[in-house]
Amino acid sequence: MLRVEDLHVTRGRTKVLQGINLEVEAGEIATLIGANGAGKTTTLMALSGLLPVAGGRLELTTEGETIDIGRTRAVDLVRKGIVHCPEGRQIFGRLSIEENLQLGAYLSDDRARIARSISEIYERFPILGERRTMKAGNLSGGEQMMLAIGRALVAQPKLLLLDEPSLGLAPQITEEIFGALEDLNREQGVTMLIVEQNAMLALELANRAFVIETGRIVLNGTGKELLDDPAVFEAYLGVG
Repeated sequence: MLRVEDLHVTRGRTKVLQGINLEVEAGEIATLIGANGAGKTTTLMALSGLLPVAGGRLELTTEGETIDIGRTRAVDLVRKGIVHCPEGRQIFGRLSIEENLQLGAYLSDDRARIARSISEIYERFPILGERRTMKAGNLSGGEQMMLAIGRALVAQPKLLLLDEPSLGLAPQITEEIFGALEDLNREQGVTMLIVEQNAMLALELANRAFVIETGRIVLNGTGKELLDDPAVFEAYLGVG
């Protein structure tokens, strides 16, 4: 579904990505792990059209159509099914939960579909449904993450990009969020690429995994293969 070949991204005078190569099949959960500053967020921003590409080829293939990501506007990438759930959640604090979810359907004028999608989010995250009129800024960190994921799902993603979904969350809430992502993938087949600092949890969830260092992919394999790799354990899981 997603193919990235020799991706280069420059920010200012800094070469952040220096030849990224990765592939994600339809229906997979893939994860990208690495140290702070390695280029994880930059990769997701390039894939969602939020940063210009200095070189390489990025392709999304869905429903028999292949899209050149690097030559497509961000808004059109959303229309084609690439939806980005950004680091820090980026919810609209002064708006209600319901209004935040409606913004996820900004590009759709199918009111029946929007209502149905929002209803499904409330079924998946009941706490949001109970508080639908509450201002989003008054939610806990975990509830805001549920809202950010829900807002992304209302856009009906074919490829969901998630940047640090566990950031700032308690372990129990993190497990709940990752459980919801696993259920979503299993029940609806949504393909995901997850950037995550909690390498253990990400690798346990992922079908496919990539390790990035200083703008390059240095290891890849299944989640289990990387969990069992001593070098990955030592560098990212705190085990010598």
